[in-house]
Amino acid sequence: MQSSRHIVEERRQQGKSARQRVPRASHGEWSTSSSRPDPVRLLEEQNQTRLEGLVPIRRARMTASPFAFYRGAARIMAADLQTTPSTGLTVQLCGDAHLANFGLFASPERALVFDLNDFDETLEGPWEWDLKRLAASFTIAGRDNELDRDEIRKATRQAIGSYRKAMNDFAGWRPIDIWYALLKAEEIEAWANSHRGAKRIANVSTKAKTKHHRQALHRLAEEVDGEYRLKSEPPLLLPLREIGRKLGQVTEQVITLP
Repeated sequence: MQSSRHIVEERRQQGKSARQRVPRASHGEWSTSSSRPDPVRLLEEQNQTRLEGLVPIRRARMTASPFAFYRGAARIMAADLQTTPSTGLTVQLCGDAHLANFGLFASPERALVFDLNDFDETLEGPWEWDLKRLAASFTIAGRDNELDRDEIRKATRQAIGSYRKAMNDFAGWRPIDIWYALLKAEEIEAWANSHRGAKRIANVSTKAKTKHHRQALHRLAEEVDGEYRLKSEPPLLLPLREIGRKLGQVTEQVITLP
């Protein structure tokens, strides 16, 4: 039976071999091909499977800023990434690993932790895709916030450097230890104490600690005759009874068509 050290070394050699086939520098280049799908068409194809009343809201949100557009354009980026170099190492991707999909939330152990919080587009794919989407999100967010070029480059490089260090550390861990590896809010606050963002991090952490299920209850429901019922705020929030009524009306119309 191989020792953990031998397994890690074997995987490191596999990584070096992959780097020979697909050099790191090759990931930094991208150009538009003549067969590239029209980005707007890709979005409209997605809209065909969405609730019709929500499509205008999605469009409005995406046109608010370059970063807002980027957040909603995971499919466009995936189509573009299909033509980029790949090491052939497939993993279960988040599929939408931009920085706004990271945040503070309570773990089952009731600890406030920082991690990915959106997996509705998870899929199997090249590990590079998540990392490239994350890196691009730092750069676009920096431009959107009017940071200078050097600050944007520094932030993006730090994000990727942290990923590389974490993966190197995890390589020697047991799977169960990786499963329970968490970045707690207290660790982020301790790191932020020596940086300019300390106050903002503290404010975000404090706000996250005040969130609980009762807040969601009051935001999404209203009390009627001593009972809580979902609010009716179409098109974003519809009680099941209204959805059922609308479906019944559509079914009736279809049945009565000549």
